[in-house]
Amino acid sequence: MSDDHKLEPKTTPDLIGHSEAEQTLLESYNSGRMHHAWLITGPRGIGKATLAYRFARFLLKHGKPGEDDGDSLFGEALPASDPETLYVNPDDPVFRRIAAGGHADLMTIEREFDEKKNRFKGQIGVDRVRGVGAFLGKTSAEGGWRVVVIDAADEMNRNSANAVLKVLEEPPAQAVLLLLAHNPGRLLPTIRSRCRTLNLNSLSDEIITDLMAKHAPDSSAEEALGLAKLAEGSFGRALSLYEEGGLELHQELLKLLSTLPQLDVEALHKLGDKMARAGADEAFRTLGDLLRWWLGRLISQGARAKTSGLGLSETEDALMVRIAQNSDVTQLMDVWRKIGDLFDQAQSGNLDRKQALLNSFLALEGAVK
Repeated sequence: MSDDHKLEPKTTPDLIGHSEAEQTLLESYNSGRMHHAWLITGPRGIGKATLAYRFARFLLKHGKPGEDDGDSLFGEALPASDPETLYVNPDDPVFRRIAAGGHADLMTIEREFDEKKNRFKGQIGVDRVRGVGAFLGKTSAEGGWRVVVIDAADEMNRNSANAVLKVLEEPPAQAVLLLLAHNPGRLLPTIRSRCRTLNLNSLSDEIITDLMAKHAPDSSAEEALGLAKLAEGSFGRALSLYEEGGLELHQELLKLLSTLPQLDVEALHKLGDKMARAGADEAFRTLGDLLRWWLGRLISQGARAKTSGLGLSETEDALMVRIAQNSDVTQLMDVWRKIGDLFDQAQSGNLDRKQALLNSFLALEGAVK
């Protein structure tokens, strides 16, 4: 994928598949009695951050409802009308400043990048949110709204969550907090109760294939559809899978799984050697995600005796049914958790990647009769 097609919520002007959520925000804004805190929920990669920045740009451009954008030709104020979308032109100064991270009335809270470990920290610490109250307590630099985006709120630790809760309990005027959450159940109930929840649905396969054609034009229609099915409604996941060769890894995974209940040891070691090579970090992570996704789908849907639509093809459906019929759901759940732990240990450098892979598949072999 070329740099021109890289997607960042701060720089993405369009929102696809969430018009109902956009209208909810617009109606709240146009009413003049907008809620001070919004909890935007849904799976990763479906557009939560894109919607949040779209709304932030809108608020910082338009100010209070009913304010006009300037004088008419004869010096009188133009009649105010309710905006119909949250769209802000990419050439607008507000859009450009937010994209560059330079708008004084917008504060963004995200996980900190750990330079030593070359990855993002697992949680948002209290140091990242300590300044939220002071920021919202100040007068707006431009006389309008002050906006805080927390991406993602369910990644806050208890201290940082309590710091945000204090702000929610005494919300300043002309201030909006936009909290994103992939797993809202992890948030403090008191935080959830003080926010208006806006749940975003997963994207359809059709929307994802259209987006793939636009942002990954080198992908074929067949590849895009396969990625859409693997991604289960998340365009961000589909794009990540495309970049990391997810379809090829999925096929390698199926080839190995098809040898159960007696694994092809030679093929397993060959895959382990491939994952242990320098530069295979992302491929290893993707393979782990695919394996846990596959098992999770088998557990959740196979346990209900579903015999079709589990995989990407009839052959994969048959494989899932065969494994489900020759294994115990409780054991598979234990294996699912163990695989997650093994891959986490390997990614943190505490376990060899090949060994993590071998142990994962051997654990699965032990659960299949």
